[in-house]
Amino acid sequence: MIMQNIYFINAPLDTKVISIIPIATSVFSEWLNKQSVRIKNWINICKFSAKEATFCLIPNDNGNLEQVLLGIKDENDFWSFGCLPRELKEGYYKIYNENWSKEQLERALIAWGLGGYKFLNYKKIENSCDAKLQILTGLCDEKKITETVKTIFFVRDLINTPAEDMTPAKLAEFAKQLASNFSADFQEIIGDDLIRHNLPAVFTVGKGSANAPRLLDIHWGNVKNPKITLVGKGVCFDSGGLDLKPASGMSAMKKDMAGAAHVLGLAQLIMSFNLPINLRVIIPLVENLVSGSSYKPGDVIKTRKGLTVEVTNTDAEGRLILADALTYACEENPELIIDIATLTGAAKVALGAEIAALFTSSDNLAKEIIENCNAESEPVWQLPMYSPYKEMLKSSIADVANCGSGPYAGAVTAALFLQEFVDKNMEWAHFDIMGSNITNRPGRPIGGEAVCLRGLFKFIQQRFGKSCES
Repeated sequence: MIMQNIYFINAPLDTKVISIIPIATSVFSEWLNKQSVRIKNWINICKFSAKEATFCLIPNDNGNLEQVLLGIKDENDFWSFGCLPRELKEGYYKIYNENWSKEQLERALIAWGLGGYKFLNYKKIENSCDAKLQILTGLCDEKKITETVKTIFFVRDLINTPAEDMTPAKLAEFAKQLASNFSADFQEIIGDDLIRHNLPAVFTVGKGSANAPRLLDIHWGNVKNPKITLVGKGVCFDSGGLDLKPASGMSAMKKDMAGAAHVLGLAQLIMSFNLPINLRVIIPLVENLVSGSSYKPGDVIKTRKGLTVEVTNTDAEGRLILADALTYACEENPELIIDIATLTGAAKVALGAEIAALFTSSDNLAKEIIENCNAESEPVWQLPMYSPYKEMLKSSIADVANCGSGPYAGAVTAALFLQEFVDKNMEWAHFDIMGSNITNRPGRPIGGEAVCLRGLFKFIQQRFGKSCES
């Protein structure tokens, strides 16, 4: 993968640095009244009104660029900075707003960085990002900015890579390299060994592919610290299995490993900042394909927990591999489990592509997570763990069915299915995400996206950041 250089920390001496001045739409008229006649006239010619994510280039008397005006919705609208890096000409820039806090400045810098993203692995990009934004030492946390942007690029690249080049084995290589970078323990259970290690659901879903299924297990940190386990759905391609998806539903299924990409990204941030936690990452990796050895509708799978599952739909495979992974996670009795998955179409029907669905039995945990994600402008909505809907998962021949009996509440019944494999006293949060952008927005281009990554990291940092020993 190609790392993109977005930032320039200090411009060379005697180099002109151009100011970017953010102006909230609501105060634009007041601001304009205080400007010189020259600037007023120029803004009039350009028809600039400080509308969100629009900008105006102000020249000096010699016609050279003097400053950039950026329209923002309000003081919390840092995403608008993401529209600039690939639009501005080559040069050095800085954000000028003397009233902004350190946190506001950092968010604007991160948005600028994310706005420079392009997926570079397969197509030559001619319009390179030559505008460099200063990170002034002392005014903000340079490591926070650069590590955040680097990690989100990593997650986006993993999701955007075609399934041919992001097989279970290939994704495992990225995970192994990440573990090596931070001296973490890495274990990989592959193919028939999944049966020997009592991970039958992972094996069953993945056995229809020539690319062997596997489960990744990463441990990092001091064992005396609070234990947090991250579980990510890693379906590297989902055809739907024998309950085959139509072409329209299959075309984007390279992104069905977005949950795995997210937990690797979150782990990278946790390890980069050396948070005082005992981290475990569990990722079941499969391809859900059609062959003579594919699992079938009507099959009954015995899971690691001992519960039997009737397969009523082979396209509800993510919850099957997560069932074994969540059971495995509970066996070490962590203080918190977070799983992330592109689990259901029902979640995006309910909330759209830009809002993540959160399920948990703990309203206090939901409140903490949502507050931190909202602070990072990452919208999350808690959906109910409505237990009467468990009736939809009843099976006449097994302990539970893998899919609801009707067309309703698909995201809720999927979460209730997963809950069957989480110990009742365990603090657990389940994210049902889109994992990609379907429209271009400032800082968030079409394609793979890291959803709630900054908010979740902030939540973990706040709750566990001062615990025990680092």
